[in-house]
Parts: sequence; structure tokens; C-alpha cells
Amino acid sequence: MLEMRPDCERCGTDLPAQNSGAFICSFECTFCTECADALDDVCPNCGGELMDRPTRAKRLHEKFPPSTERKFKG
Repeated sequence: MLEMRPDCERCGTDLPAQNSGAFICSFECTFCTECADALDDVCPNCGGELMDRPTRAKRLHEKFPPSTERKFKG
């Protein structure tokens, strides 16, 4: 199951699990659309391809909660 990280680790933008607009690599590094575009869809951490992250329906958050650990270091 994906962690569904709550923020872009490059700029800190909130990325709710139920919304589109997040991009992840195979290690689940997470970036917003703008940062993924600026990075040319290449993860700066591992060099992997950034792909659209699927959404998780809000009704499933209680049973399958998204991560609350923020990765943006500011």
C-alpha cells in the first residue's frame, strides 16, 4: 500500500491523498505537479521516473490512513 505522503518534498505544497496532482517515483518520493515539471519528471533523490500518484478515496482514509509525516525540509 502506498504511503500517500502529505506534501511535496521540494516546495512543501500540501498534497492530500484524495486529490490528483502528485507525482511519485518507485521509492514514493513525492512532488507536486510544478516541481515534477521543473525536475523534468526525474526524481532528484534516486534518478527514477516521476509518475502520476493515484488518489485514495476519502472514505477509505480511516481504514487505510495516508501518511502524516511531512518530508519538506524547508
